[in-house]
Amino acid sequence: MPSVRVGDINVYYELHGDGPPLVFIGGLGTDLTLFAPMTRQLAQHFRVLTFDNRGAGRTDQPDTPYSIPMMAQDTVALMDTLGVSRAHIIGMSMGGRIAIEIAGRHPERVDRLVLISSAATGTGSLHISLPARLMRTAKRLRLLPRAAHPQADHAYRHQLTASTSYDGADLLPKITAPTLLLHGRNDRSMPLAAAQATQSGIRDALLEVFDGGHMFALLSQRTTVLEHIEAFLSDHVH
Repeated sequence: MPSVRVGDINVYYELHGDGPPLVFIGGLGTDLTLFAPMTRQLAQHFRVLTFDNRGAGRTDQPDTPYSIPMMAQDTVALMDTLGVSRAHIIGMSMGGRIAIEIAGRHPERVDRLVLISSAATGTGSLHISLPARLMRTAKRLRLLPRAAHPQADHAYRHQLTASTSYDGADLLPKITAPTLLLHGRNDRSMPLAAAQATQSGIRDALLEVFDGGHMFALLSQRTTVLEHIEAFLSDHVH
């Protein structure tokens, strides 16, 4: 699969499936391989564009400050390069904040919006579960096999700062796309109350709460989450 020049970076992307266009935006510290089971399922019904954000995977990882608006512009520019004028957009965690930025500033580009484990406003810090902290430490100490597409420490820090400092609350009333929020009841990275506040800021947005924490959509609830997403998106007539 190819990379293309987008602004000041080369962005790695993949396209899968046929049907209405759908852009899937991943989260902090991850590349598109983590979401492959979800994007494969979605590709049965949609033309899915998935990619590595600035600072992750096979996309460039410059050692300069990042921001959510910057990564949103990366996404819009990638869509332009690939001729995707309008699409459903799914954003997970930090990717949801990127999606909010796009939907608020470029409403004409978004058919329907799905936010998973995300919220419009950062807190300045991020709670990471003990298992996730232990895994990251083990990788840093090379106690685990090196990832195929490792993220540089500086890139993780730049993504983390971008996500936790973001405040998109003022954009929520500007979002015109029908919106669905999916959130874990026990999410400690982005508490349920933050998702509820985000829902209240978007006209007629729907919120569905699942058992589990921040990663519920990738773990025990993945099948149910995909059923909800497909039903929500398929209800939209192009």
